[in-house]
Amino acid sequence: METQVLEEKQGQEERVHERQVIAQKDMVVSLQRVDIYQEDHLVLHDVTLELEKGAFVYLIGKTGTGKSSILKTVYGALPLVRGEGIVAGYDLKKIKNRHLYKLRRKLGMVFQDFNLLFDRSMEDNLRFVLRATGWKDLILMDKRIDEVLGQVGLKYMKHKMPHELSGGEQQRVAIARALLNNPELLIADEPTGNLDPDTSDEILRLLYCLNQERKTTILFATHDYRLIEQYPSRVIRCHGGSIFY
Repeated sequence: METQVLEEKQGQEERVHERQVIAQKDMVVSLQRVDIYQEDHLVLHDVTLELEKGAFVYLIGKTGTGKSSILKTVYGALPLVRGEGIVAGYDLKKIKNRHLYKLRRKLGMVFQDFNLLFDRSMEDNLRFVLRATGWKDLILMDKRIDEVLGQVGLKYMKHKMPHELSGGEQQRVAIARALLNNPELLIADEPTGNLDPDTSDEILRLLYCLNQERKTTILFATHDYRLIEQYPSRVIRCHGGSIFY
C-alpha cells in the first residue's frame, strides 16, 4: 500500500515537472523575483514578469517609473543583480557580455527615436543590419528586405532616403528593421512618443496586426493610455518601485 502511494506521489511530481518544463518552453520572457537597478539606485523591487509566445503586453507608467529599466534588463543592457531571468532561452545571470549579441539577435527593438542611417536609403538601412548579423547571400537579403517592408506597407518605397519619409513612415522602417531576423520578441519602447495622435494610432495598429496575424510576441512600453483603450490587451503597470497587473 505504501509503495503504491509513493509511486502515485512520484508520478504526480513528474507530471507537475513536465508541465513546468512545457510552460517554460512557451515563455519568451520569465523574470522571477527580480530587483532592477540603475547603477546603485533600486528602481523596481521584486519584479515577476512572464510573457508567453504570441502575447501582446502593454507596459505602462509615468516617466521615471521603471518601464525602460525593465526593457533594458530584458535585452541585457542592465545586469541582473537579484532574482532569476530567462529571455528567449538565455539565462540573464549566466550570459557573458561578449555573448549578449546572441540574445539580441533573437530580439527586435523599436525605440522612440527611429535611429535610421540618414545617408542611406531604406533598403540600405536594412541591408546594413542583415550584413551585421551574418547574412551573406545577396539574393536572400533582397528577398527578406522586400518581405519585411511589405509587412509594414512600404515595399514600393524602399529606394527613398529617410529625409523623404514622414515620421510615421520612418517608424515603419524601424519596425521592418526589427523584424528582419524573425525575433522571438519585439520590444517597443515608447514607439509613438515622437508621433502625432493619428500616426500613433497607425503604428499601434500595425504592431497589433503583426501580433494577431503573425503571432509576433510584443512588449509595448507607453505612457499614452489612449492607445490602450483602442486596442485592449494585457496591461502591466509600473508605480512606486513595483509592478502591478
